[in-house]
Amino acid sequence: MHASGHSPRRRAVLVAALAGAGSVPGSLHASDAWPARPVRIIVPFAPGGPADGSARVLAEAMAPALGQNIVVENRPGAGGMIGITAAAQAKDAHTLLMGSTSMVVTPALNPNVTYDVFRDFDPIGMVSAQPLVLVVSAAAPHRAVADLIAEARANPGRLSFGNSGNGTLAHLTAELFAMQAGVTITSVPYKGESALLPDLIAGTVGAGFINLPSVLPQARAGKLRAIAVSTAQPIAELPGVPAFKSAGIANLEVQGWAALLAARGIPAEALARLEGLLATALASEAVKKRFADFGVTPVTSTRAGLTDYLKSEAARWGDVVRSRGIKGG
Repeated sequence: MHASGHSPRRRAVLVAALAGAGSVPGSLHASDAWPARPVRIIVPFAPGGPADGSARVLAEAMAPALGQNIVVENRPGAGGMIGITAAAQAKDAHTLLMGSTSMVVTPALNPNVTYDVFRDFDPIGMVSAQPLVLVVSAAAPHRAVADLIAEARANPGRLSFGNSGNGTLAHLTAELFAMQAGVTITSVPYKGESALLPDLIAGTVGAGFINLPSVLPQARAGKLRAIAVSTAQPIAELPGVPAFKSAGIANLEVQGWAALLAARGIPAEALARLEGLLATALASEAVKKRFADFGVTPVTSTRAGLTDYLKSEAARWGDVVRSRGIKGG
């Protein structure tokens, strides 16, 4: 698995992806022509975010070689579960899924989840990645990870971490940070990053993990202070901001990721074709530029590599959910 760019940071990115689904109707066989009609990519989030933007760029890039239109369908709700479940139940070899960490986290949070990532989906490939950034208000006294840890140890539970919703990657990363730093924090859920950012800027909440694209304009405007990035090495977009390893937290490499999957049972030839088209699109300079416009890095993988990554992500975040007693909702 590797990033399409050439920087050390991009090569170091570990990402994975959520993607497509749908089961194959009984009348569809591997020998039938595929695609027989337009293909849809279900995005289990509202329009405008990185997963939605990635899906739309790829749909445009892949459709000409596929010989059919690729339509993006947004099915938001329940932390991604509505769209993911719809894809898993589509019974349609022309439905794919674009998703994120929620695909492997939600089953640990919610015992009523009906889909199984490894039973219901076949991987196509990684799509993109973006780091999270630990931020505080520019007016806050904290200037390093050590400052936050010192406050949390001196006043257990007083340091609040805002997040974009219960069970989101931002929430789980804050809980992982607390576990690894050996501190007690108070997690405060919001309805998305757009609701959280004003309170972070005002200092109403003490800190939070935010996606890089949302951090950059606020940091450059002097409204937020970036404390550390969740990559293996510092990144060019935030000069002078350390990675967690150099800040004394060795195992906090976290990426928001997107990936493309298809329904289990789709013809093998179709999977191979989609894998090749995805890799070609991600290598395109035009696609790289458009991804950069909304702050994500293209990432490629083999199908087997994506399966391994999904398994590791499911195990990692499942452990965090169980050890911290996190419930869905």
